[in-house]
Amino acid sequence: MNFYTLKTCDTCRKAQKELTAAGKEFTSFDVRADCISAEKLKAWINKVEWQKLLNTRSTTWRGLDDADKSDMSEEKAVALMAAHPTLIKRPIIEKDDAVYVGWTPATKAAVL
Repeated sequence: MNFYTLKTCDTCRKAQKELTAAGKEFTSFDVRADCISAEKLKAWINKVEWQKLLNTRSTTWRGLDDADKSDMSEEKAVALMAAHPTLIKRPIIEKDDAVYVGWTPATKAAVL
């Protein structure tokens, strides 16, 4: 299982703690430090909608110019998330052939 996180994200830390407590093994990647590629983002988008990956509630999103936020498309979202990894909603968990976004009850049920 691959776990994509941001070191400073409280939700990610909580998820990692729960996964570890449940005895689950995972490889952790930091979305900022490990530079998530546009290709990786597109692979995730093949499994989940790009709107689900784009974190429009983040401080980074609020700091973008209105021009960057308008007329959003998949291509524009991928370019923004590749340039600003903190725009990726987290955690992202790859397990088997599935991709899970966020630490939701559905994600917990699938990975714990």
